[in-house]
Amino acid sequence: MLRKVTAIRYVAPLREGGSLPALVEADDDGLYVVKFRGAGQGVLALVAEVVAGELARAVGLPVPEIVLVEIGDDLVTAEPDPEIQALVQGSAGLNVGLDFLPGSLMYSPAAGFHVAPDLAAAVIWLDSLVENVDRTPRNPNLLTWHDRLWLIDHGAALYRSHWGLDPSVARRPFAPVREHVLLPEASSVSEADARLAPLLGPDVIQTVVESVPPSWMVRPSAERYASYLTARLEEPRGFVDEAERARGD
Repeated sequence: MLRKVTAIRYVAPLREGGSLPALVEADDDGLYVVKFRGAGQGVLALVAEVVAGELARAVGLPVPEIVLVEIGDDLVTAEPDPEIQALVQGSAGLNVGLDFLPGSLMYSPAAGFHVAPDLAAAVIWLDSLVENVDRTPRNPNLLTWHDRLWLIDHGAALYRSHWGLDPSVARRPFAPVREHVLLPEASSVSEADARLAPLLGPDVIQTVVESVPPSWMVRPSAERYASYLTARLEEPRGFVDEAERARGD
C-alpha cells in the first residue's frame, strides 16, 4: 500500500504542462511534486500515475516514491494566483505526490547522458504495456539524478480508461511507440519482455490496482483495470512485436 502524508505547506507551482503540479511540503518533512485531482485531466490521470508507476517499480524500474497526499482547502490561503487557489481548493482530499529529487535534470538525448540499452528497452516495454503516449523527445518525462535515469509523470498512460477500458481493444499493439524518446538507445524489446513479463502476474497486478484509493475507481472499476492489464500481458503480446518493428525501422 502507498504511504499517506498530509500537506502542510504549498511551496511553489511547477508551471510545466497543463496540470499545474506543485512542490508541497508534507508532515513527514518530505517534499513532493503533487498532481492535483482538480486539474483538467481529472482523477483518472492520478489513477494512471499510481498504476503505471507502481507497475514500473514492480519490474525494477527507477520511479520516485509515490505517496497519497491529503490536501486541505486552506493550503493556499496566501497564494495570490486565483487559478492556483481554485485548483488546490478544488482538490481537497487525497492527491498523488512523487518524491522530489532535488537537483535533477530533465533527460535530453542531446545532453550526453548514456542510457544503458537494456534499461531503455525495459522502459519502452513498460510504456507499451500501459500505453503511455507521453514519453517523446518533445516531452520525455524522464529525469537524471545521481547518475541514474528516473521515470516520472505517468498521467497520460492508460488513456483508454477515459472511455472505459473496453476489453475488446486490450490486445492491440501500441503504435505511438515509434515516437518513444529511448527507441534509438534500446536493445531488444523481445528480450526485455522475456525478463519483465513474468514479474507481472495477476497477483502483482491486483496488488498494484488495490493501492489506488477505492473512491477513485468508479469509472472504470478496479476489476476493469486489472482485467485490461492482464489481457494485455497474455501471449502473444502484440505491443512487443510493434516495439521491435519500430526499433528496426
